[in-house]
Amino acid sequence: SEEYQKERERIIEELKRMQEETWQKLNEYVEQYSFGIVRIPGGFMLTPVVKGKPLTDEQFEKLSDEQKEKLRQIRTMLTEQVEKTMRAMRQMERDTRKKLAELDERVARFTIQHPIEELKEKYRDIPEIPQHLDAMMEDMVAHAEAFKLPEEQPTPVPPFVLGAPTPIDNFLNRYRVNLLVDHSEAQGAPVVYESNPNFANLVGRIEHRVVMGALVTDFTMIRPGALHRANGGYLVLEAISLFQRPQAWDALKRALKEGEIRVEEYAQSLGLVSTAVLEPEPIPLQVKIVLSGPAWLFYLLAEYDEDFLELFKVQADFDDRMPRTPEAIQEYARFIATFCEREGLRHFTPEAVARVVDHSSRLVSDQRYLSACFRDISDLLTEASYWAGQNGHDLVTAADVQQAIDEKHYRGNRFEERLQEAIAREILLIDVTGARPGQINGLSVLPLGQITFGAPSRITARTYMGRGGVVDIQREVKLGGPIHSKGVMILASFLGSRYAREEPLTLRASLVFEQTYSMVEGDSASLAELCALISSIGDVPLRQNLAVTGSVNQHGDVQAIGGVNEKIEGFFDACRLHGDLTGDQGVIIPAANVQHLVLRADVVEAVAAGQFHIYPVRTVDEALALLTDLPVGEPDEQGEYPPESVNGRVMAALRAMNERWKALAKGEEEEEESKP
Repeated sequence: SEEYQKERERIIEELKRMQEETWQKLNEYVEQYSFGIVRIPGGFMLTPVVKGKPLTDEQFEKLSDEQKEKLRQIRTMLTEQVEKTMRAMRQMERDTRKKLAELDERVARFTIQHPIEELKEKYRDIPEIPQHLDAMMEDMVAHAEAFKLPEEQPTPVPPFVLGAPTPIDNFLNRYRVNLLVDHSEAQGAPVVYESNPNFANLVGRIEHRVVMGALVTDFTMIRPGALHRANGGYLVLEAISLFQRPQAWDALKRALKEGEIRVEEYAQSLGLVSTAVLEPEPIPLQVKIVLSGPAWLFYLLAEYDEDFLELFKVQADFDDRMPRTPEAIQEYARFIATFCEREGLRHFTPEAVARVVDHSSRLVSDQRYLSACFRDISDLLTEASYWAGQNGHDLVTAADVQQAIDEKHYRGNRFEERLQEAIAREILLIDVTGARPGQINGLSVLPLGQITFGAPSRITARTYMGRGGVVDIQREVKLGGPIHSKGVMILASFLGSRYAREEPLTLRASLVFEQTYSMVEGDSASLAELCALISSIGDVPLRQNLAVTGSVNQHGDVQAIGGVNEKIEGFFDACRLHGDLTGDQGVIIPAANVQHLVLRADVVEAVAAGQFHIYPVRTVDEALALLTDLPVGEPDEQGEYPPESVNGRVMAALRAMNERWKALAKGEEEEEESKP
């Protein structure tokens, strides 16, 4: 301002006046002794003066020794006076600089105090902001000189440092505010979803810029993370994505346990940085973390991470299915209508909605439940709307929904088609007519990506005299899993408990899934394996037009299994591959699985027409009654079975093997005794 400039000029002029007066007095004092003060590059020099002119060296040499000594003494005395005067003048300069600094401070404080006070009043509810503003004002006052405009043009920036900040920019950076998060337009607590929860995206990062080949940074290059954005609200993370990022889980736990966010570089957190780096002040953290993921991951963390249950105390276990009630079906219909409206799809007819509901039950393999995995349902709605358009329908019909289901299955069933081709060409041997002892059609389920299908497998059993029990060939060659091996051991226990109460079993048997070259796991074939064993022991033919699935316990009770729909459909398709349905073909299933039946329309139609059959059983005897032309047989009071029953034949065969074993053992003993 003009007032500032006048005051500054007055102070400077006062200094000049005082210095001139002091200099003038010094000259007058020196002249009294016929000396003068001469300026030289290094300062000042005292020299004798004769008739107003400095004494030359030649003139000085012509003087007597007494005159020379006197001049030296005077010079020494005057030198002390000159130095004293010079010190006084330097003190004047210091005093003047102090006055100028006080002027600058006074003017600077007056200039910035009003806006600073306005800001302090505006943000008085946040104690840290007035404190920061006070500190900033004191710093600006202390560095008021730096705010003055340069009187000369700045030095041009060399080409190799173009892009680097200017000195004034560097200085002004100290007063800039690095706004990490802005919630000024938020209506409530922030809810943040972080799809890429790596270390930097969680706790923030410190960016750098290249200046003359070196990486430099400052506090304005601190960037926030998801924890900063969600502070005071909620942060939603996907657990699997979190654990796929190195150090992300540890960083999140550290922030939650300490209640603060520390912005640091990833290498620094690993202790790999030995150079000086920025260490921003930790920010207090108050956030609720919503961690979503599969149930198995929750149980794994609860078991092996001691901090997990301490940090995540509330568990919300969402089911993937819901009861199939009228209310739920109504909600499903509303969901379909809402989804179609939102996505711009064709709306569904009531029959199409019913078909979607049935397919939802099929997804969970249960008549009494509906799928809660709406991603799969949404995909079906989208594809059904597409096929409705291809078929020229304004509304999506049940046929369009079925076409969408069939097309999705077709896109992924290449392996199923190859398997069916192998059955049709008799490369994979499956009998669907006739009867054979020790051979039965088991059923298995093969999940491949989005497609799950069933297929029949020939199971054979061979029995002969011996003491080895039941040999699981799959297990012996390491192609059988532990659950399958458990099922085979249960079979041996059942045989012993039913047929070896009076005499030991002199039986050796082998079981195998024919033409299988991969791992066999599960106990859903144990009923079929037991029937095959009993058939082989008693030489009782088993009907090949029936397939069997089900688990069995040591008491002979048939237990529920999974994939019952796919297994039934797999054998149904195998029967059709061998020609038309004969009317006596079907599948034996556990009675407990009836509630899980949600079959394809063609299978339902064939069953309704009597061309295909589904037989629910509760015990192994019920299954044997269906598989053989003989009665199973019940024991009398002596524990004997009718001779022409399945159990009677088995008992007779086992007794014959036992007698033969005894005879062989007795013959060996007599032979040993007859030896000399």
